[in-house]
Amino acid sequence: MNHYSAIRQYTVITGNYWAFTLTDGALRMLVVLHFHQLGYSPLHIAALFLFYELFGVVTNLVGGYLGARIGLNRTMNVGLGLQVVALAMLAVPAEWLSVVLVMAAQALSGIAKDLNKMSAKSAIKQLVPDEQQGMLFKWVALLTGSKNALKGIGFFVGGVLLAAVGFSEAVIAMAVVLVGVWLMSLVLLQGDLGKAKNKPKFKDIFSKSRAINVLSMARLFLFGARDIWFVVALPVFLSSQLQWDFWQTGGFLACWVIGYGLVQSIVPLLFRTTAGPVSASRPAFLWAGILALVTVGLALALSSTLPASAVLIGGLVLFGIVFAINSSLHSYLIVSYAKRDGVSLDVGFYYMANALGRLVGTLLSGVLYQLGGLTLCLWGSALFLLLVAVISLALPHKPPAESP
Repeated sequence: MNHYSAIRQYTVITGNYWAFTLTDGALRMLVVLHFHQLGYSPLHIAALFLFYELFGVVTNLVGGYLGARIGLNRTMNVGLGLQVVALAMLAVPAEWLSVVLVMAAQALSGIAKDLNKMSAKSAIKQLVPDEQQGMLFKWVALLTGSKNALKGIGFFVGGVLLAAVGFSEAVIAMAVVLVGVWLMSLVLLQGDLGKAKNKPKFKDIFSKSRAINVLSMARLFLFGARDIWFVVALPVFLSSQLQWDFWQTGGFLACWVIGYGLVQSIVPLLFRTTAGPVSASRPAFLWAGILALVTVGLALALSSTLPASAVLIGGLVLFGIVFAINSSLHSYLIVSYAKRDGVSLDVGFYYMANALGRLVGTLLSGVLYQLGGLTLCLWGSALFLLLVAVISLALPHKPPAESP
């Protein structure tokens, strides 16, 4: 693939990822705030996302296998189509909006999101030569960071739409926009992107690489640590304890995620990577340890007499910056470690661990918040981050060599 074609495909992939992420973030905020408004407990709200995360675990394993066999363009387009169906399922009269229906729609949305993400991250490996690790780091960081900035905007859009037009009208509007993106993607994405030369067997969905297994375990606890307090506990705390309205809650979380995404985009500048691979174990251990200390400090400050709103705003800014560095470094490493032929198998396995971490974090977010509030959630997060730091010590310093 020539440089011009690679840039064009990267642009299409990034555009798809952006559009999907915008609707995904908005839908997350719509569901959390709408059902909190209806009187659901934090644990019940967490349960609404159970299938979203659970099906994400399965999808990353099976999706990586499908991407290697049928091409990443098809798995990405299937993801976009499924998100349209999930949104349409929720565009029903309020009296039909049962817990079972919401969980089923969230299951479809979880499948769609992880097909889309796995396809986007895997495709970049195909577009960048192995010797250009600096470019790989920058492209992965840009895709990941811009995606999270759009997710933050989605949070804000979800809060605004809920306040302005209501739940059903909001999901209808998002579905219409996403149909247009899906139709363009069907035309523009290259047909054989990411298809493996040697057709993998189903047993190949489980990684045989020690580096990828270690990184996947670290990723599980990293995203579990974030979601323990961010997914359910924080929006509910802002709404119920600080008495923030939908606009304030959605806007604040949106700004946080946008800032976090922007930091992710510039992380390669911190490592000054030009050609060779980033040394992995030392910075991964260092930044995970720093994030654990930040979380402990936030938990202690929230337990003190300091104003809770000031503690959360300041603490979230610091947490977001350090978490973004951790996440961006991990995102580069998985693409660097993955084999070029059938890349989606390795990336799918890694994001399976990511989805499992979110599943555990989401459930613990509801449980720990009911048991001990936001402070207990933060202590759980700090414990997970300590495990991330310890696991990161086992990462290799360089990407494993490709088999000939």
